[in-house]
Amino acid sequence: MNTFKKTLLCAIALPLALGSASALAFGDNGGHHGGKDKRGGMCGMQGGKHIFRQLNLSDEQKAELKELRKADKAEMKANRGEHKPEMMEQRAQMESLLLAENFDEAAVRDLAQQMANQQVEHRVAMAEKRHQMLSVLTPEQKAELQNLKSEKLAACQAKMAERNSKDS
Repeated sequence: MNTFKKTLLCAIALPLALGSASALAFGDNGGHHGGKDKRGGMCGMQGGKHIFRQLNLSDEQKAELKELRKADKAEMKANRGEHKPEMMEQRAQMESLLLAENFDEAAVRDLAQQMANQQVEHRVAMAEKRHQMLSVLTPEQKAELQNLKSEKLAACQAKMAERNSKDS
């Protein structure tokens, strides 16, 4: 495969990969299946407030988490669609670069970097919000949360191994 085709493939794959990463970044709500995969299991990026229910939170902790979620929801509602025009413009720019007579690698790299930087900023903001929520927990609750996540991960891995062995 020549360099042009490789670069074109990367230019097409990058926005798709970033879009997928963006979808995953919103995780913790289980997506369209309410935390369940298509086969009815509970594997994936679920957790969120459901796993917090198993941590014996105090009323004060519950209220603080509720306020954090409420503030996050209000912020998301206020910012809804804020970046959409910019994203649409970037997609249009990428499309025009792909359809151009000659491939401009520098322009594609620059645009891809801009898109990646936005994705990084989004992920950092999500991590900051998650950190705020986790800072409400006591050290014992944080340890229990890690245990619960480890157990869930082990169960999911076992379920996937079982599924894969059935498919073979």
